[in-house]
Amino acid sequence: MLLPSPPSGSLFMVVAPSGAGKSTLVNALLAQDGAIRLSVSYTTRGPRPGEQNGREYHFVTVDDFLARREAGEFLESAEVHGNYYGTSRIWINEQMRAGTDVLLEIDWQGAQQVRKQFPHAVGMFILPPSIAALEERLTKRGQDDHQVITRRLLAAGGEIAHAPDFEYVIINQEFSVALSQLTSIVIATRCRFPQQAARNSSLFAQLGIHANLN
Repeated sequence: MLLPSPPSGSLFMVVAPSGAGKSTLVNALLAQDGAIRLSVSYTTRGPRPGEQNGREYHFVTVDDFLARREAGEFLESAEVHGNYYGTSRIWINEQMRAGTDVLLEIDWQGAQQVRKQFPHAVGMFILPPSIAALEERLTKRGQDDHQVITRRLLAAGGEIAHAPDFEYVIINQEFSVALSQLTSIVIATRCRFPQQAARNSSLFAQLGIHANLN
């Protein structure tokens, strides 16, 4: 029996405590690299100023989210800061089978769930240069009140403790440097043998390269 061919797209997971600059880095990467697509998660939290449904998130009610989770629609789901978040399983499979790289902005709990089904997913953890810098960024963005900021700072220590679970760690002190490092990881991943073999199967066959991708 023939085994299904492995997906030619790669799966990237970017994880960080709130305020570390994850979304800004991801948006800059997507703007300069059209070959990678952001997975738009489902969430029960309300949209922040400027956010649009279907762009930053699919904003849904708690009842809708729980129904989708019960139906097995999510690759992973988690409750973070009192809100639910989930990632579409079907969309990610379709994109990777089509050869498209997919990037997940995700928390560490979700990353653990994703690895159970995609053990070769590439994990990148974004760190702030200090807790003081993290507090300053959370305050300056003006999206949360003081109590929410305090809660996020208290949670940051527990989140940062999971940085060793990831292949790569980027310290977002100088934005241009952090973006360069993020881009380099994506490029290097595309050059891994399984990705090259899946995307260039005809060439590999012509050259007599027989890949064991299982």
